[in-house]
Amino acid sequence: MLASSPSWLRLSGWLTSLVFGSFVFVPLAHALTPQEAYSICAGDNDARIAALHQLAAKGDPALPPLLQALMNDAVKISGNRVYIISDDGQATDPATGQLVPLPNDADDVVNNNRMDSEIDAVLAADKLLSKDRDERAEAIDALSDAIDETKLALLEKALHAETDPGLIKKLKILRHRAMLTSHSVAKRMEAAKALGHDASPESRALLMERLQDGAEPDVAVKGALQAALDQVDRTLAWGDKAGVLFTGISLGSILLLAALGLAITYGLMGVINMAHGELMMIGAYATYVVQNLFRQHLPGAFDWYILLAIPASFLASAVMGAILERTVFRFLYGRPLETLLASWGVSLVLMQLVRTVFGAQNVQVENPSWLSGGVDVLSNLTLPYNRLAIIAFAVAVLVGMTLLIGKTRLGLFVRSVTQNRPMASCMGVNTARVDTLAFSLGAGIAGLAGCALSQVGNVGPDLGQGYIVDSFMVVVLGGVGQIAGTVYAALGLGLINKLLEGWAGAVLAKIMVLVIVVIFIQKRPQGLFAMKGRSAEA
Repeated sequence: MLASSPSWLRLSGWLTSLVFGSFVFVPLAHALTPQEAYSICAGDNDARIAALHQLAAKGDPALPPLLQALMNDAVKISGNRVYIISDDGQATDPATGQLVPLPNDADDVVNNNRMDSEIDAVLAADKLLSKDRDERAEAIDALSDAIDETKLALLEKALHAETDPGLIKKLKILRHRAMLTSHSVAKRMEAAKALGHDASPESRALLMERLQDGAEPDVAVKGALQAALDQVDRTLAWGDKAGVLFTGISLGSILLLAALGLAITYGLMGVINMAHGELMMIGAYATYVVQNLFRQHLPGAFDWYILLAIPASFLASAVMGAILERTVFRFLYGRPLETLLASWGVSLVLMQLVRTVFGAQNVQVENPSWLSGGVDVLSNLTLPYNRLAIIAFAVAVLVGMTLLIGKTRLGLFVRSVTQNRPMASCMGVNTARVDTLAFSLGAGIAGLAGCALSQVGNVGPDLGQGYIVDSFMVVVLGGVGQIAGTVYAALGLGLINKLLEGWAGAVLAKIMVLVIVVIFIQKRPQGLFAMKGRSAEA
């Protein structure tokens, strides 16, 4: 009864039509025909590329396998038929996907570089919207070899969907390149203005490429391109200057950290400690040990190992400083030559000790994730987080040391012993204990410098050797015992060094800085700030 009802018959007919239509007619709406497959495999390159773009616009799912086979040199042609050859030698019809016999007279399809680039670009189009970032990056690189005005719509769609800043930058450059190839003068003018505002090294290269060899036929557009290039050059020049300034401040902050401890041991106590660099090295290796402990026992909290490494590096160097003061330096006060020779021997012993314990090879200290990367200020200026952190850390150590020396009981004792040791002793100050504490403080600050240095380079037994001479130059130039002078000298030497490096190279810059310091000391032996008290009168 139900089967014979008219409504059921109508419903059955509708369902049959729907199923049949979806099975037959939907695939045929985008089906690759043998003639279309032939058009992209045979003929001159212009005709093949035009056919390729036409088919790519249809979004036929049978097209990518054929294009991939073309890239793999796995396509043959016979008459007006195209065959895809599998790895086992079987032939497939690209239109139907069915196995077919391969004629004996079938010839290989050969692509030149231009055709390969166009095929790469079409294959890359599907990957531009992939969820995988690496696939999208590969697609952008593939498109760059065959970019033209026809890719603008695709690039706009990809730009709208892209979230990665680095890939957005690359997509914008590709869009500008595509617009510069446009037949429309308005689009080329728009691209020139956009490149001028972008002001990146990639924009500069693209503008120079377009201006060379008469690539731009329109006079007005050529003028806009030149104006954009001038604008980019001005912006990049400011970025270069700001970069030199930042690297100079960064180097100055490292020199400041390295010299602050020496400002106590040499500036306040008069000890020429040639092992100061090795105390920095101990702080760096303490950071390395803490890092490894976190990696083995607290991997989930690895990003915060640096918070424990800072006090550990201070304590490790401070304890070593106390041992050295008690066993070596306390017997050599007032004998600078013997102190210099003894501390040089101590530095050799400490380096050999580290080589014995950790090996002669450099070890790597990994930055926490929040210290990796940087702030993009300009297109050619990135401020690394680890360098910014070191600058902030140097300021914090400087403030802490200033407060300790100027506001605490220990600081009062250190200043009294420095200015007049006999009088301080008569007033009940335990000068021997103050000497040990002051030396430990200077050594601990050297350890903090080593902790900071571990975040910008490898750690090795020779780490301190590269900073000991610069540290002494900072202390002497700033004025022996003057913390304020140490700050000015460290920043000044850092900036001068980086400015001269850009002009004369790293080696000559070091020599020139040394010459400048020697000349300055000849004219002003007391340094930037004169020492006051008993030491100045000696």
